[in-house]
Amino acid sequence: MTQYPAAASENTIQSRGRVSEILERTGLRDDFIAVEHEMLERISSRSDVLHDAGVYTVRAGGKRLRVLLVLLAARMGVYDFSRAVHPAVAIELLHAASLIHDDLVDHAASRRGQATIHHTWDRNVALALGDFLFGLAARELADEPDPRIIGFYVHAAQRMVEGELHPVTQVVPFADASAQYFRKISAKTAVLFEAACKSGIAVCGGDDDVIAALGIFGHELGMAFQIVDDILDMTEAAAVLGKPAGNDLREGTITLPLLHAAVRSEDPRLRTVGKGVLSAEDITDIIGIITRAGGIEASYQTAQECIARALAAIQPYASPLIFNALQDVTTIVIHRRS
Repeated sequence: MTQYPAAASENTIQSRGRVSEILERTGLRDDFIAVEHEMLERISSRSDVLHDAGVYTVRAGGKRLRVLLVLLAARMGVYDFSRAVHPAVAIELLHAASLIHDDLVDHAASRRGQATIHHTWDRNVALALGDFLFGLAARELADEPDPRIIGFYVHAAQRMVEGELHPVTQVVPFADASAQYFRKISAKTAVLFEAACKSGIAVCGGDDDVIAALGIFGHELGMAFQIVDDILDMTEAAAVLGKPAGNDLREGTITLPLLHAAVRSEDPRLRTVGKGVLSAEDITDIIGIITRAGGIEASYQTAQECIARALAAIQPYASPLIFNALQDVTTIVIHRRS
């Protein structure tokens, strides 16, 4: 019998105090929980394996920041949960599908402290479930009367796939390497945050200027989110991350802390990433070099710059209540540890 993670709806809220505060303050708590319930209803399948694996995935939880962004963006218009629920469910299904496929590509054994789908079942189930969730996300938007909404999601899905085929291939010079990195994380992460924000306001009557502003907010927030994710890969223990620490270096993935460090340090070991197998000792040494060279601190500064651009974009349009709530979301992103 499949052992499911604990149901995420109440646990997700209770275990993340700042998210809970945002939901209470903006009157979105019940709607946030309702999205979780809707997701569980959507994954019903004639295939017992797909159903079980889908429930396992949804109940694994997470902060559901993309759902929160859809609902907060909708609050900047004429809020209507019956319209906002569809992009909220779709964004999380699309996100879950992308993670399942990422875990397959990365051969990851765990995520958020839970065994990945291909480890709990097998590769075929993981591939089928990822495709199933992509299909469910599309079905969720099929009846949406505003054609822009599905366009936001199709654009995001396309960019996410393209991003997988554009890795960062060099450590220096910084200008070229960082351009590759920012293009990669824009496609990998930021476009989905952007779609969440744009769809939330679009279904609730926002005009083109507000949609564009929230798109900028979402994209810049997503960039900051991925930069912090790449920092945490080097600074947090596996028990906190729910995946092996130093995994990016182990896989030969070049990220921003390494790029910033290479500008500040001539240590040749920084340039060995992606050029062969690194031992556990090599990874520990390289993380130490990156930290001492200021790569972690500089990357946090870059993330803060993204956040500043995000907040500047929405300030002319958001009410104080929603601006403060979105500002709190940026704080969650910058200060998270997992």
